[in-house]
Amino acid sequence: MANQLRGNDLRQLGFPEGRAIGLALAQLQRKHLKRLSHTEQLALLKLLLQTPTNFLTDLDWRHTAAALLPPPSRHIALAARKDYVLYGAEHIEPGAIHQMETAMKLPVTVAGALMPDAHHGYGLPIGGVLATDNAVIPYAVGVDIGCRMALSIFALPPHYLTQRVQELRNVLLTTTKFGNRDVFRHGQKLGHEVLERDEFASIPFLRNKQETAAAQIGTSGSGNHFVEFGIVEITDPTNDMGVPVGQYLGLLSHSGSRGLGASIANHYTKLAKDTCQLPAEAQHLAWLTLDSEGGQEYWAAMNLAGDYASACHHQIHQRVARALGERPLAKVENHHNFAWKERLADGREVVVHRKGATPAGRGVLGVIPGSMTAPGFIVRGRGVADSLASASHGAGRLMSRTRAKAELGEAEVRRHLQQHGVELIGGGLDEAPMAYKDIHQVMQSQQELVDVLGTFTPKIVRMDGGA
Repeated sequence: MANQLRGNDLRQLGFPEGRAIGLALAQLQRKHLKRLSHTEQLALLKLLLQTPTNFLTDLDWRHTAAALLPPPSRHIALAARKDYVLYGAEHIEPGAIHQMETAMKLPVTVAGALMPDAHHGYGLPIGGVLATDNAVIPYAVGVDIGCRMALSIFALPPHYLTQRVQELRNVLLTTTKFGNRDVFRHGQKLGHEVLERDEFASIPFLRNKQETAAAQIGTSGSGNHFVEFGIVEITDPTNDMGVPVGQYLGLLSHSGSRGLGASIANHYTKLAKDTCQLPAEAQHLAWLTLDSEGGQEYWAAMNLAGDYASACHHQIHQRVARALGERPLAKVENHHNFAWKERLADGREVVVHRKGATPAGRGVLGVIPGSMTAPGFIVRGRGVADSLASASHGAGRLMSRTRAKAELGEAEVRRHLQQHGVELIGGGLDEAPMAYKDIHQVMQSQQELVDVLGTFTPKIVRMDGGA
């Protein structure tokens, strides 16, 4: 029938996804409404969308009108914006600042800070740190829950890298797996106690997730995740790792909680949006209170995902160390995309979300990577209150993935890598070094937040997409 409207017609009018579209289309099938022309139907729906309250007593449209209105008891208005501290403002895009300012208007927000590697994300910007009162925001944690850096330092000299490039390349190819399809087969897998955790049985949503977690354990994700050999240079004799000043072979990995974390993030974000209805600009910042059933479930699931991400790194480093026939002198591990219960200087307990931000409490060690052709930094936190004891989690993106693919050429990237003596296995244009900010500028912007103990310079890098 020529006059029959479809769901996309309603979406173009501005109807939100969900029940209202189905109810409206069903009503238009009633005999007296089918007589209306296409134009008349659109005009009626437009009026309904603009003023749903006027239709709440209309016998034809009351149910559709009600579906267009958020339940009054769950609708939450934003508050006045609270102040927050911004580090390296000159390096941060306006979109990320706007997202942070929206987060600072949440009624549960207590304090915030934005790191110098910040860029636009979903909900809280990447590089955003947000302290809330008795509330956890799944999208302020992020999709890749517990994503982390892990560094092993070996008692092998830097020239080991140049003398055994092919051997080390083969070590990465045989001990690491990337993406969703390339996993360790039966007989290659390493067990881990995290797979036996009670949460897989006690949390209803997780009851069918253990199998996927078991299949992917010890592997790395796609995107900007990597495992790489490089040169560690320890420059501070008081480095808390017991490693003398000097240069060493290092192994650095970056990955998170794989499919387990992504499924947890998506499930509980939807639950939060259903129970905490915010204005459109803040909808991805919906929260769960920690004293609710959903909040308690998410908190337990988030911690499980974080421990699972750590287990993946431990297995990666275990496999590589075994292939090298070496035990590391020291290890450093830190994570982001997580929420912690912490106390502010005034004694208040808050939930601190660090989305793409590194914990930098006093004396806390961490690694802040640069890019494939720029050094990463081994750091010790200073516990600065204004930053909520945080620092950047890397250099941060200068170009979006789409822009990098459109503007950069493979020959140009290969030349750049060769000039810096970097061997790349896999990777794509979206992860080219030129797509990232200058790590030295980022570190300069946060020099009050961390002490630098040493550096890590990548030399043999493996990412998703390699042979």
